[in-house]
Amino acid sequence: MADTTVGFQFECATETFSASAAHEEDSALVAGLRAGDECAYEILIQRFEQPVYNLVSRLIDTPADAADVAQEVFLKVFRKVSGFRSESSLKTWIYRIAVNEARNQHRWFVRHRGKEIGLEPAESDTQGPQDWLSEPGRSPYQTALDQETHELIEWALLKVSPNYRAAVVLREVEGLSYEEISEVLEISLGTVKSRILRGRESLRKHLVDRLRATPQVEWPFELGTQRGDAV
Repeated sequence: MADTTVGFQFECATETFSASAAHEEDSALVAGLRAGDECAYEILIQRFEQPVYNLVSRLIDTPADAADVAQEVFLKVFRKVSGFRSESSLKTWIYRIAVNEARNQHRWFVRHRGKEIGLEPAESDTQGPQDWLSEPGRSPYQTALDQETHELIEWALLKVSPNYRAAVVLREVEGLSYEEISEVLEISLGTVKSRILRGRESLRKHLVDRLRATPQVEWPFELGTQRGDAV
């Protein structure tokens, strides 16, 4: 097989390349994928499998289907990698595919199964708000409150309009910049900011009655303030 590493040595046992520059890592990985290098496919899965799964599980109406949607994302990545032009980062490109697949699943869900949403959260390895703020030495009572708050927020996210939900998740959970979100969603910066603002307000609206009904649960953070965003 021809040398496809473009000056980089793939290390299948690790999640990183020997080179440090992200864009050069992407270039080497893409070259390997285009050439059918099995090691490149392995590295792609190592780097993006869990992030993609976490993302789509929060964007679709049925989190239990997240594994199937994530699998379809990677099939699309493998099929379309020859057309990747490096106009954005590899991560942004993959996230764009993931968001589009989540939208497709949402359309299917609305068309075939309606909008019935279970209140029981699906068990998964996804990280929630309590993971962002985890502290050592928390009591069982505090841990229970964290879990309840996490479930409330995950439930409320499913109530937010899909377009607003995508923008909020990409910003608040994935930590993407406005510019990156603009590339992923293929919308203007102004629309990104508008959707994030509207999404945050929608999330608060859906949470307020539930939080009032459970006054012992403390809101763990103020959306839009953990990175200095204006609300």
